[in-house]
Amino acid sequence: MRPIRLFTAAIVICTTAVSAGAAHLSVFAAASLSDALQEIAPLYTKASGDTLTFNFGSSGALARQIGEGARADVILSADDLRLDQLEQAGMLLPGTRRTLLANTLVVVAAAEGGAAVSIPEDLTRASVRHVAIGEPFTVPAGAYAKEYLQTIGMWETLHAKLVPLSNVRAVLSAVAAGNAEAGFVYKTDALISKMVRIAIEVPLADGPKISYPVAVVRESRSPDAARAFLAFLGGTEARAVFASFGFLPPG
Repeated sequence: MRPIRLFTAAIVICTTAVSAGAAHLSVFAAASLSDALQEIAPLYTKASGDTLTFNFGSSGALARQIGEGARADVILSADDLRLDQLEQAGMLLPGTRRTLLANTLVVVAAAEGGAAVSIPEDLTRASVRHVAIGEPFTVPAGAYAKEYLQTIGMWETLHAKLVPLSNVRAVLSAVAAGNAEAGFVYKTDALISKMVRIAIEVPLADGPKISYPVAVVRESRSPDAARAFLAFLGGTEARAVFASFGFLPPG
């Protein structure tokens, strides 16, 4: 498994030497994509000469920043709702939106001495005092967790135990640190950490549909380069990287 990188938000810049005429793209991306995109960035820079600056965070926070005028060329969200909102506000470049990836939901516990949970009902045990989730109103992983718990009739039962956090990586960190006995994260996040184990895996057929839509922002200063970056993300090299982190193809 790969080493874990935890944060609420981060800016990462690919600084490979480029020509004077290269584009500099500002990419707003869901926190769960951070490790994969940081591996893809130098591949894209080598192929195109363009540089990438990443702003990672919860999809809700990123969409709000763009809505408030933050400079961005591309947005990669962990759910369709945020792009729906931006599209309805006329803030996406028409014809550029598409679904890039899919994911699944899991419950994690600490790898060493973690809670003994193997089915959702185990989360109701007294030994499980806190269950971390992303804030459902702003964090897609939290919204997906809420949807799943409502579907199986456990949202109200667990509500008093739920601890909403700022993004999916914060949930992973809380479980790894022992501040929560369990937490709902994407499978891709669970796979990068040696500090947690997957305790419950929500079957793809039973869980919420988790998709990652992408689009060029209408106010992009380099729309052609932004389109090229989206095309690269759908290409063979990038898809191989995404697959290595556990992401699924759309559909």
